[in-house]
Amino acid sequence: MKIIAIHQPNYLPWLGYFYKISQSDTFVFLDDVQYSNKGMHDFHYIKNPQGRLRLKIPVKVNFGESILEVNLNSAINWKENHLRQLELNYKKAPYFHEIYQEIISVFDQTTESLSAFNIGLIEHITTGFGFETKFVKSSELSIRENDKNSRIQSICKELDASVYYSGTGAAVYQIEEDFKEQGIELRYSTFKSFEYPQFWGVFEPNVSVIDYLMHCGYDWGNVLKNQQ
Repeated sequence: MKIIAIHQPNYLPWLGYFYKISQSDTFVFLDDVQYSNKGMHDFHYIKNPQGRLRLKIPVKVNFGESILEVNLNSAINWKENHLRQLELNYKKAPYFHEIYQEIISVFDQTTESLSAFNIGLIEHITTGFGFETKFVKSSELSIRENDKNSRIQSICKELDASVYYSGTGAAVYQIEEDFKEQGIELRYSTFKSFEYPQFWGVFEPNVSVIDYLMHCGYDWGNVLKNQQ
């Protein structure tokens, strides 16, 4: 059995994104679909005393471009600002020094590509968690379909998937029978948000994975324990 999961390369995504990676044999970065201002390709949230703070990457983008074509706007010193916000809000967290230094090292990568930058961060974090998932970029595959379902099924077929592990949001447009006809079992993520030690009152679920790393380090066993 070969399990495939697919998602756009987002910026410091939430813990459920990494659970999806952990459940797959091959994870496909969907980098050749259209960039969206509403997608979380260039922003995410951390916890602060007011609740949530958005960290947004300024980008250079033209209408209709794919995520792969979008570049970072290096004219704006956003990396320093993001690092400063991490320091201000997490400097007293148990794993701050370890995680902060790692993020600095990955931020130092010289790429101008938003996709490459995000993938570098995600791969670094998955290594820390100890995952053995193989990564593939959709732009490296011979997929031409534009329809969402057809594209996903074609990716799964090209990678010889027997199971497609999907996010729950896709249930509104995916048809299980279509996957069965292609010999692919459709499964949806069962990830459950859970509380872990976090600063400043009421727990904020679904913020960036950075929040979990700062408080719990790379303790993936704790994540799995809370999925039972």
